[in-house]
Amino acid sequence: MMQPSFPGRGMMRPRSPMVFAMMGAAAASSLLAPGTSLAAGDAKAGRKKALQCQTCHGLDGVSKLPEAPHLGGQVEAYLVKALNDYKSGARTNDMMSLVASPLSDSDIADLAAWYASIEVTVQKPR
Repeated sequence: MMQPSFPGRGMMRPRSPMVFAMMGAAAASSLLAPGTSLAAGDAKAGRKKALQCQTCHGLDGVSKLPEAPHLGGQVEAYLVKALNDYKSGARTNDMMSLVASPLSDSDIADLAAWYASIEVTVQKPR
């Protein structure tokens, strides 16, 4: 597939799958806050830690409250970033800011791994 040309640049060559993979990795890493790494968490440990989250988000990741989002099947990097943002104050919510502040990097990684590991299925409405 040819990319559009830009003035003064001529036609661009098609991109290889490797270039797209590198672009995807760069995009995923840009979701993380500076100084934050995406260490793979332990989903089993995250399930135990998610007991404190189940009142609002459900242990199965399906929200129990209309104002709380579903977390099951969410992208792990997004969950890590969101929790780190609540912890740092870059993102605010009365409940989440309170709950996230004592979480360690390991807690955040484990919780993100747990909720990301939940398989979510979607059915077409009747």
